[in-house]
Amino acid sequence: MDESGLQNFLKRLRSGKANYMGWSGLSDPMLVGYIARAGYDAVLLDQQHGFHDTASCISCISEAALTGTPIIVRVSVNDFAQAARMLDCGAAGVVAPMINSAADARRFVSHVKYPPLGQRSFGPGRAMQLSSATDDQVFVQSANGNTLAIAMCETREALDVLDEILNVPGLDGVLVGPADLSLALCSGIMDPNGSAVRNATLDVARRSRAKGKIACAFAGTVERSRELVRDGFQLVSVEYDEKVIADAFAKVLNEAKQV
Repeated sequence: MDESGLQNFLKRLRSGKANYMGWSGLSDPMLVGYIARAGYDAVLLDQQHGFHDTASCISCISEAALTGTPIIVRVSVNDFAQAARMLDCGAAGVVAPMINSAADARRFVSHVKYPPLGQRSFGPGRAMQLSSATDDQVFVQSANGNTLAIAMCETREALDVLDEILNVPGLDGVLVGPADLSLALCSGIMDPNGSAVRNATLDVARRSRAKGKIACAFAGTVERSRELVRDGFQLVSVEYDEKVIADAFAKVLNEAKQV
């Protein structure tokens, strides 16, 4: 993607300002293009629970690059090699689920950051094309600062050692997963908007920002996204593509029937 677009996004994130992220589970590049053109600050492609794979992510990254919109990819659990591959393909960041310890975070970082922070293997051909980079050495020197390594905080174990996770060099931030967090905190009950999750989420934002890390969160509704921004989160999703499309079709049909 255009280097200035990426730098503006990273600057806004690190300044503490609110940024809004589209959440894509459907693997159609045109749909991701619509999300990007709607004005979102970034779009997340979901490989863990969505329908994205390597091929769809490559296409979607290229489509979003036309609008200067950064792409973040959530990979499957422990698929750190895929995380590095997505950065090679031009993603601006990667999200790793189920990071429950500092050791997990260090292993994640080792795959997605170049030395001295990690041991990422060099081969960012597509990323360099999209950023118009031509000098390998210049690219390597800026890559660690220009790519985001984000760990998901979604278990009681992660909450218990969150400060240790946040202290891992090279980890840029954490993303709260409210559904899994509710299962963990509420004895298997799905209650992502309950008080236990809300209190834990607020604590994650406070502790992340205190460590100088980026606080990110999934919001299933517009109302919840507003609350998360007020709580101090810097990167917040606003619903997700499947729900937005389903709601839009239902709304149109209901309006048509009002004759």
